[in-house]
Amino acid sequence: MNHFHYLAGEMHCESVALSRIAADVGTPTYVYSSATIERHATVFRDAVKDCGCGNSLVAYAVKANTTGALLKLIADCGLGADIVSGGELIRARRAGIPADKIVYSGVGKNLDEMELALREGIYQFNFESEEEAEMLSRVATRLGMEARVAFRVNPDVEAGTHAKISTGGATDKFGIPAHRIIPAYRRAMELPGLKVQGIAVHIGSQLTDLEPLRLAYQELGRMIAELRAEEVPIQVADLGGGLGVPYVAGDPSPPSPEDYGRMVAEVTAGWDVRLVFEPGRVIVGNAGVLLTRVMLVKEGQPDPFVVVDAGMNDLMRPAMYDAWHDVFAVRQQSRRRRSSIVGPVCESSDVLAKSRDVEEAHEGDLLAIMTAGAYGAVMASNYNSRGRPAEVLVRGGEYAVIRERETLDDVVRNEVAEPVWTGEQRSAAA
Repeated sequence: MNHFHYLAGEMHCESVALSRIAADVGTPTYVYSSATIERHATVFRDAVKDCGCGNSLVAYAVKANTTGALLKLIADCGLGADIVSGGELIRARRAGIPADKIVYSGVGKNLDEMELALREGIYQFNFESEEEAEMLSRVATRLGMEARVAFRVNPDVEAGTHAKISTGGATDKFGIPAHRIIPAYRRAMELPGLKVQGIAVHIGSQLTDLEPLRLAYQELGRMIAELRAEEVPIQVADLGGGLGVPYVAGDPSPPSPEDYGRMVAEVTAGWDVRLVFEPGRVIVGNAGVLLTRVMLVKEGQPDPFVVVDAGMNDLMRPAMYDAWHDVFAVRQQSRRRRSSIVGPVCESSDVLAKSRDVEEAHEGDLLAIMTAGAYGAVMASNYNSRGRPAEVLVRGGEYAVIRERETLDDVVRNEVAEPVWTGEQRSAAA
């Protein structure tokens, strides 16, 4: 469910007309519904609250959308955070997410990030390699601190999703193969500064079928039993995220959080662990749209090109994943025309919607690119020296700008055009 709908033929976010936002803030602009985020966070939290030992931790996957005002909304709903960088840690803490609700995932945590997370007192580090355990042990020992840790297992379960967002196959870079798990835990229990408490799994994103998740969790349950037989004190099981959202209007809906919660309760019965969940897309995906304006309509073969002011630097998913986003006119049109919606970036891949049966568009019209709340603004770049778009949050009949549009001065602000040279000559050997 989302709160984007038509009133008197014009698309609104909650009670705010998108045309009003475009007139005041300009385009391209991401627009988010606070009611949608709050509802999704609450529904997911309630769907899994009684799973495991009944004290589940729902840790929002910050990478899905890092904008501070959205993180604050999510924190206010009682969710924690799943982070993959020191920057995400700082964002989560500034938004008010307690450190004891933060889990640190990711394959490449550097030493400075490990120290930062230790000093903050996060709930758990999820190791993705044996080498990470050695690194964190050194950092924790130097600081005289103890880190609570888990290993992420790669269960070799194909998620049935796009190859670029699959993370649980044998050839993916994430996690440790099952046959190395017991030796990895034995070594971690010997290392100073580490407290082994959990195990983790995450097989991919935008899953629309629960069966791959069920298989992965069943494998995880088997491993928990094996580890406990080896006297490894597993008290936490992180089940990852990945639950999908509907991108195409009219398509069957993916499994709901309630469906997912029932499956989890069934599979994990008897595990006697605290469960951790890492939802991202399912919380914010349908809560946002990218609002863009038509600059011109160019005749093409076989379809016209509707050139808009949003490009692949604003929304990377179509170019990167061949992802589908529905595109609707902000003011409903009765006539339709097969067209390609393209941006101004100098790349052939800058196509937001290819050869679609869409409402006929004309210069100056506003379009809404739907389901853009996850992996949208967070992946935006300055490619072609374009400023990143503004972001707006709506609550009822009000809206607020939560990220200002980047100006051209912002784009070049941190560059040094004329470096100062010392004149010293150093040999390559030095």
